[in-house]
Amino acid sequence: MHRLSPRQLAALPFITILLLQATSAAGAERGPSFDCEGVREGSTEAMVCADEVLASLDRQLAGVYAAALAKASNEHPPVLMAGQRGWIKGRDECWKADNQRQCVEDSYRRRIAELQARYRLVPGKGPVAFTCDDNPANEVVVTYFKTQPPTLIAERGDSVSLMYRQPAASGTKYRGRNESFREHGGEATITWGSGAEPMQCRKSTSQ
Repeated sequence: MHRLSPRQLAALPFITILLLQATSAAGAERGPSFDCEGVREGSTEAMVCADEVLASLDRQLAGVYAAALAKASNEHPPVLMAGQRGWIKGRDECWKADNQRQCVEDSYRRRIAELQARYRLVPGKGPVAFTCDDNPANEVVVTYFKTQPPTLIAERGDSVSLMYRQPAASGTKYRGRNESFREHGGEATITWGSGAEPMQCRKSTSQ
């Protein structure tokens, strides 16, 4: 059976994806979720086809994406599908990295973790509320997720940030696109927005 590329898969209805997965499952134990025939030599997809670990991550992402689609069936605008197309474009930019293969692997792992957290596909811990700079109106609400790598989703007013756990000498540290969260002993230092000053935050007394 002809399998589709991740770019084509991102545009398919959820039921079509399930049918494709069911039909091709028997012969896809080692290969990626897409058909390796005809992929361009030297492309990121060719790398995935030739690497058992990357192929396994591709299959895992296809399953996680299908599960996320089921939860996003009424999502307007279709953020998930647009995000998947953007992720594929970003993954393919890994040819610019010093270690292209590691970049591709990290891209897969982070995307899997992102979808698992955003669409609540894995258990979460929380929410935990933090009051920042001694102002009860300045509150950040955090939910932690057991993904690989670990993630959290932080909410501040109408803004939401997904952050990935980073190495830290003590406590726990997470970083998102323009936000960061460092917690130690029930207190947290939170930066929210590019160039913003760090806020000193404590768990709300009701926690």
